[in-house]
Amino acid sequence: MDSSGFTPREQEEGQPPPPRVAPDPDNPHWGVPAALGFIILSFVLMGVTQIALLVPYALWRGVPLGGRQLGEFALKDPGAIFVEIISIIPAHLITLGLAWVLVTHAGKYPFFQSFGWEWDARYTFWRSVALAVLLLATGWSIVQIAERFTGPTDNALERVLQSSRAAALATAFAATVTAPLVEEIVFRGILYSALRRLAGAVWAVSIVLLLFALIHVPQYWPSYGVISTILMLSFVLTTIRARTGKLLPCFVIHLVFNSIQAVFIVLNPYLQQFLPPPTTPAPVPAPGLLLNTLLQLFGGS
Repeated sequence: MDSSGFTPREQEEGQPPPPRVAPDPDNPHWGVPAALGFIILSFVLMGVTQIALLVPYALWRGVPLGGRQLGEFALKDPGAIFVEIISIIPAHLITLGLAWVLVTHAGKYPFFQSFGWEWDARYTFWRSVALAVLLLATGWSIVQIAERFTGPTDNALERVLQSSRAAALATAFAATVTAPLVEEIVFRGILYSALRRLAGAVWAVSIVLLLFALIHVPQYWPSYGVISTILMLSFVLTTIRARTGKLLPCFVIHLVFNSIQAVFIVLNPYLQQFLPPPTTPAPVPAPGLLLNTLLQLFGGS
């Protein structure tokens, strides 16, 4: 193609190139089956990478691969928990690569433009940052109110954070560097777009809101305040996506929401004498769910 925008063949035939139409984020070329299949595949990838890293570590530690030993080892050994958290990173990177193949149709469409990856006048960068801080403060209040009725509750993610300093740092890294991008592309990019085209905005918002919250329930159960906070976050992010057709504000809000908590996780050993630990840990892709799945896979009577 030369500076005129014509390919050599088009110049020879005297035909103009086909017009480049910007993709509509609410009218994607993929459908709901592809979107749901992609979500299932993303969780399968997390399980595969987790097992791929955990099994060699278990063998190195002399843990048998049969019976309940491996499942208990995965749930209780600090080194194993760290390995499982780290395994989320390659799973995320592979997921992003597969998302590129699906969304661009192997290079035929622009990737980020297909999601509306740009700012909206109502949700600029600083407004998105301010909204993330407001959501985090609101979530903290919700947790405090809930604990007035239930008392302090333990959950799977808190046990991960307390298992070792390395696991806490790995969780903070995953929650900040890869989780916001992957989760926004998967849920409010790929899934929401397909549902919006099929069933409309109301159904798309409702289904994405519930699915996003549902995958985090195992790691936060029975911390009802934290689960309510995740529902609130999902509702706000999905509503912004529906109102604006833009995904970039959702990503920035999610990123800031997670990053602030990640900072507290990193600084917690130095601040715990002055401040309570964060009660709404940054949502990463359900390590509690994967740990429990491992226990079921390798458990025995």
